[in-house]
Amino acid sequence: MGWYAFGGPAAHVAIMEEEIVRKRKWMNRQHFLDLMGATNLIPGPNSTEMTMHCGHERAGVPGLFIAGACFIFPAVLLTGVLAWAYVRYGQLPAVEPFIFGIKPAVLAIIAGAILKLGKKALKNWELGLLGLLTLIVSMLGISEILALLGAGILGAVYFFLRRRTAAGWTGLWPWLLLQTGSTGIAQLTTLKIFWSFLKVGAILYGSGYVLFAYLDAELVARGWLSRPELIDAVAIGQFTPGPVLSTATFIGYQLGGIPGAAAATLGIFLPSFLFVWILNPLVPKMRQSTFLGAFLDSVNVAAVAVMVAVLFDMGRDSLVDWRAGVIAGLSVVAAFGPRKVSSMWIVLGGALLGYLLHFF
Repeated sequence: MGWYAFGGPAAHVAIMEEEIVRKRKWMNRQHFLDLMGATNLIPGPNSTEMTMHCGHERAGVPGLFIAGACFIFPAVLLTGVLAWAYVRYGQLPAVEPFIFGIKPAVLAIIAGAILKLGKKALKNWELGLLGLLTLIVSMLGISEILALLGAGILGAVYFFLRRRTAAGWTGLWPWLLLQTGSTGIAQLTTLKIFWSFLKVGAILYGSGYVLFAYLDAELVARGWLSRPELIDAVAIGQFTPGPVLSTATFIGYQLGGIPGAAAATLGIFLPSFLFVWILNPLVPKMRQSTFLGAFLDSVNVAAVAVMVAVLFDMGRDSLVDWRAGVIAGLSVVAAFGPRKVSSMWIVLGGALLGYLLHFF
């Protein structure tokens, strides 16, 4: 999946649902939803963390590390090669036609996942109403994490009171408050690169645009990187497959060559492995609790609602002309037709069509 998972977290989750739940049946859809809902509440790249959960379900702790590493590796490899080319030639390759075709293609993949996950998440009309409220606040620009937490707490309290059960809940999340020292442009060592990206990986919530803000404060403000270089790095992360956090590899190479790329990559992804390692065994226990089970149900339906909001935003940005409409239409037929086509071929087909239609 790391080689063809384009389109951001919503598309990644959709591809995972097809591969892991529908085709391979490593877990049922309810447990996949529970993991997705819980993962949305911890820092880090959520779709990458979902691959770690899937690996854990298949092969325990070794599976967690293998799945996460395999999903990250293709993006890191491609980004590293592009970083080398960028440093050597000073410009990015012309890949816009391919990305133009991929964007409308992944809309169909996301829509398919929303349909399947939504059917499982909508257990009653109250959850449907909660999902609708989450969709509205997401469309109004409220932070995803606030929308998910708010929905989870509201739903948990409502269902707890409705069931009138005597349940208690104490939750303590281990938060590490990381200080940012003002070191200025001191000698930039590999250890400093690792530490800077470790801090970002440990507290990052949100999309690639949020990552841009974090890195701007951590790197540009210190004079380690120029803003145009940061913009190019984020662009690289957007048009390579897999997690957008592969941007770290690109920046690390610019700052410190191959050792810098390795340090930045390890630093930004290491917290995710640790968070998932801690979280995964807790999710089944949460499901068994009346109060936390209601919390999970509420967060799950809210997560699907957030996917709907993402789909709407992506559609507005992607469906800009007749060529994008043609690619999206063909992708919908491939995804929902009687003979469903694999997500991999939909993505690759969209990229090829984007290139071919670029000449018209």
